[in-house]
Amino acid sequence: MTPTELFRAFARTRASLDGSEVTYWWTGDVHSWAPGEPYERLFGFEGVNVGRLVPDEDAAAGPDAYRFLSREAAFYLDPRSREILDTWQDKRVVHVWNDPANQRWRPFPVPMTELGDQVCFSLEIPLAYPSPLPVADYPAHSADDTYRALELFQFFAPASVLTTGAPGVPATMSWTRTSPWLPWMEQGQRPGGLTFHCRGRKLGSYAEVPERTRAYIAANHPEYAHAPEKWSEPNETSWTYFRKLNPPARRPRGAA
Repeated sequence: MTPTELFRAFARTRASLDGSEVTYWWTGDVHSWAPGEPYERLFGFEGVNVGRLVPDEDAAAGPDAYRFLSREAAFYLDPRSREILDTWQDKRVVHVWNDPANQRWRPFPVPMTELGDQVCFSLEIPLAYPSPLPVADYPAHSADDTYRALELFQFFAPASVLTTGAPGVPATMSWTRTSPWLPWMEQGQRPGGLTFHCRGRKLGSYAEVPERTRAYIAANHPEYAHAPEKWSEPNETSWTYFRKLNPPARRPRGAA
């Protein structure tokens, strides 16, 4: 396959080439790790992403260039009851409300493994950029002035995705992330961090999201039931959302 054909197969898996809304739902757990300490399952985790793929109107982007417009919500759960948490160790839990979670898509050689009657598209995304929560402003919430994480995605689709003319195909997925402690956990400069381990699938529609999760979204941010209508930037993350909820205190003039 050419890189463009492979890219279009991936687009059919992750989204739909006809621009229709696609909902992915996932569930899993969040484990802690720290030097000299046992691993611990701290939270359950469940989330949804509703997105749609539209042609990129930038003429310089070239053919087969798209914009993926999406919103993403995810919730920290009690690891045993699986109920959505309000607090953890007397701290307010700040759930994931990423609006937007947009991407620019261009043809690229998507890593793919053939698995008999399935194929797997795998994406390994290392992240390192200036933290929205510098330690000087957020000493209780941030361990480093650089945000570092590793996102590992696998999308599984029928092998027919490589030859079909359908705009989209059914798919399942797995996602693993290593990250620092979450800001709202108030772990300061404590060594260690978190590992997220989840699996999910492309749903037939948003109505297939579990009722409890749909009800929570409807009660708090009902717009997350649909993808954005227009492109906007920058993207929201857990760290930028926390900063919006907790703006840095003003420093006295002349302070370091």
